[in-house]
Parts: sequence; structure tokens; C-alpha cells
Amino acid sequence: MGSAAMHIARTGLDAQDMRMRVISNNLANVSTTGYKRDRAAFETLAYQVVTAPGAQSTAETRYAVGLNLGTGVRLQGTARIDTQGSVNITGNSLDLALDGDGYFQVQLPGGQLGYTRAGNFSRSPEGMIVTAQGYVVQPGVNVPEGTTNITVGEDGTISATVAGQTDPVELGQFPVATFPNSAGLQATGDNYLVETAASGPANLGAPNIEGRARIRQGMLEASNVNVVEELVDMIETQRAYEVNSKMISATDDMLKYINQNV
Repeated sequence: MGSAAMHIARTGLDAQDMRMRVISNNLANVSTTGYKRDRAAFETLAYQVVTAPGAQSTAETRYAVGLNLGTGVRLQGTARIDTQGSVNITGNSLDLALDGDGYFQVQLPGGQLGYTRAGNFSRSPEGMIVTAQGYVVQPGVNVPEGTTNITVGEDGTISATVAGQTDPVELGQFPVATFPNSAGLQATGDNYLVETAASGPANLGAPNIEGRARIRQGMLEASNVNVVEELVDMIETQRAYEVNSKMISATDDMLKYINQNV
């Protein structure tokens, strides 16, 4: 019985350690553009049924509640909280924030498509609009040399004043991707998410219609991490870890008592 209690407390230590890792990652990314905080979710391990509820207790009566013994806890998964982060003005014409639901689509190395909320874009030497890592934002938009006054509308339309022309020229349009289950997207690092079977296929369309986000030029979406909330969760996790640690110590003391006195 003592070893079983130690095992249960150990699963509690493992679970709280993982939760602390999630909180630590949230706090580490408090200043990451477009970052969405994660939340740890837990589930109970299998129960040992000693006496089933409703089982026969005597020839004429049945147990009302039964006897079930839990075996611990484990981390079920991490859920990404997709609430809108605050939008900060930067004044940079290629800084784009998504105000609402959706993601920018990016061509990752190897041909895979990635999705991101981080809209801190720039121009490559070839004139393409790219991410900080140099990945081309899809569909590829080429900005001619000598272009000035790049404008991106709320509907994703990209216009610019090209050298030798007086009227703005439309260069293309950035679509916004939405998913049936955006929580099912898999994070790969560098602010990118990739499609999975759980997320469903990307639904590309023009921004600011059919529930998709509008694009706000000259702004960036900040992380949605609330530092105060994370610190409260950190204290709660620390206390839960301490309680499970004390449970192991208490069980060890009980076993020592039995060995010395029985």
C-alpha cells in the first residue's frame, strides 16, 4: 500500500513538472510576436475497482457507492489558447497584424506550408515579401525595384507606387487561412504551425470576410500571455509539487515506522 501511494505521488510530481514547463515556455515567449499561450490539461490514470457500485453486499443488499482506488494523474495534452493579442503600432509598412481569426501562409523549406500570426515581414534581395527567416509569404508577391509607398488593405490587397508611374499598381493579395480546428495545428518552432489530421485542411480566402481576420498594416500582434496569470499558475504548480513531495516523505516515514515497530 505504501509503495502504491509513492507511485501516485510520483505521477503527481511528473505532471506538475510538465505543467511548469508549459508555464515556463509561456513566460519565455511573452514578447514573441503573435505567440499564443499553451495550457496544460490533465487526466486521471486507470482506477482499481475493489468493490463495484451496486455489487451484492449480502443476500438482500447491495453496495451504494463501491470502492475505487485511483492510480495517479498524467498530462493529457496542451491546448493552445487562440485569444487575440494586443495590436501594437510600429509604422513599418511590411508589419502586418491579423485582427481576428486566421493565419498567414508561408512556404517552408522542403515545400511544406506553414502558418503564422507573426506578420513582421520584409523584402528579400529578389523583391519577394518574406518572413524574418527568408521564407516567402504565399502567394509570392514580387515588389519591383524602386517601388515606394507599399500599401496593404484590410482585404489583403497589396498596392504600391512603382517607379515611372504615377498611379498605384496592384501587386497581389495576401489570403488568410482558417481551419475547422485550429487547436489541432502542430507547432514546429520559429512561430510556425503546420496542418495535421486533427486541424483539418486549410480554408484560404480573402481577409475580412466570412469570419476571417482583417489585415492591419503598420502593426504587429503581441503575445497573448498574461504575466500575472502565469505567475499565479506557477505558484499553484509549485504548491502542488510540494504537496506531492511531502506525500512521498510521509509515506516513507510510515514505512520506516512499520519496519522498526512491527
